[in-house]
Amino acid sequence: MAQVPLFAGLRREELERLGTDLRRRHYPRGTVIVWRGDPGTTLYLIESGRVKVVVGSPKGQEAVLNVLGPGDFFGDIALLDGQPRTADVVALEESCLLLLEREAFVRAIEGNPQLALRLLAALAGRMRYDVELLQQASFLDVPARLALVLLRLGEASEQPDGTTVTSLPRLTQVEIAGLVGTTRESISKWLRFYERQGLIRRHGARIIVAHPEKLRARIE
Repeated sequence: MAQVPLFAGLRREELERLGTDLRRRHYPRGTVIVWRGDPGTTLYLIESGRVKVVVGSPKGQEAVLNVLGPGDFFGDIALLDGQPRTADVVALEESCLLLLEREAFVRAIEGNPQLALRLLAALAGRMRYDVELLQQASFLDVPARLALVLLRLGEASEQPDGTTVTSLPRLTQVEIAGLVGTTRESISKWLRFYERQGLIRRHGARIIVAHPEKLRARIE
């Protein structure tokens, strides 16, 4: 829990006390963890794995709002206002989550008001993220928005030869399209374009960003 930014400032004894209220659950890939409209009584902390936050349309279309990984959390909005969940959350890969009920979270805030300030800061960060998404959708074309998503989701890892490679979690083209705000056909077209330029490589469903700096220049 000390690695989760929301709880980073708590003292050891506070973390231990809060830890006794946590429940650990494992979710296979593809499992719906939270349904939109569910009662909001639990905060979810991601210990391992990745999840996607999505909203759907009556026609079955899906918009991916975000992809979250270890150290991230979700469920905080409904936890605070007591209203139903605002989106579905689905496991992108096998994930281990820590669950904290509302009563325990409220007790923690009452014992440490700084926790409330950190939660407000996290909510403000998400508002900024939403504004950035709106800005990108308004002023950037599809290839530029795709480049942003590839760079944002990429994780750098050092290779045996000393080089650094940035790879993405396993996402379908439909999921990437939801993040970019376009169609799967458009994503397929621009992924092939970036691959021909040598900016990315693909190994099955895995995308490798070969030249992050050149991809970033596509945004500018």
